[in-house]
Amino acid sequence: MEKCRTAPEQCVPEKAADRSEVPNSYIAIDLETTGLNPKTDRIIEIAAIKVTDGRIAEEKTTFVNPHRQLDERICALTGISGAMLVDAPDIGRVIGEYVEFADGLPLLGHNILFDYSFLKHAAVNAGLEFEKEGLDTLRLCRAFMPKEMSKSLGAACGYFQVELKNAHRAMGDAGAAHALYQAVRARYGNAESGDAAKLFLPRPLVCRVKKEQPAAKRQKEVLRELAKYHRIDLTVDIDYLSRNEISRLTDKIIAQYGRIRRNI
Repeated sequence: MEKCRTAPEQCVPEKAADRSEVPNSYIAIDLETTGLNPKTDRIIEIAAIKVTDGRIAEEKTTFVNPHRQLDERICALTGISGAMLVDAPDIGRVIGEYVEFADGLPLLGHNILFDYSFLKHAAVNAGLEFEKEGLDTLRLCRAFMPKEMSKSLGAACGYFQVELKNAHRAMGDAGAAHALYQAVRARYGNAESGDAAKLFLPRPLVCRVKKEQPAAKRQKEVLRELAKYHRIDLTVDIDYLSRNEISRLTDKIIAQYGRIRRNI
């Protein structure tokens, strides 16, 4: 999924720490998701690449079951189908593995705040701490590419002559972000280049997230009754909705179809 977009309002980068060494060890990470909003959408694929001194040391990837029907646009873009996710684990079962995998290293990605915001939501819901610094190839491309050019991952890879294999899949995009960073770093990351080198320093990623509360039994019953009454085929698994999600969906159905009319 293309991620040259503004990060959610609650997720903002802070200023980089004052360090002279240009990083060359990090976790290149990329997600595929059901949409763009970490509050309402879900992760369907995660890929993480551990890079040590510029070389790939370890890779990790998994599908994630979002417990909802995928939009046709997402299927067409990623090549991921609902059938591919049926037996995949829930995000709550795997987020801890990725938090541990990334321990001690900054995250790298193309618009890294997008990916971090989804991971932070999952981590907080699982009761895990996940405070990270980030290296953003999108930010570097905005600094070093011509202003009139697209800064999408595909366009940036083309400009810096980096091969992009299997675009819009998590491992393909994570690997491309790593290769892109290495290409930009080789050209502009010399410590003697002064202010330009400072653009490569990790910046704290700040994403304010509240833990989601599970939906109450009565909320689930009401939603099921509404769906049955109005003959609506829900595209989400009610048992995996949070309290706020199920409330929003219930209100949406009532606004569109009306309440249940009971015989008196």
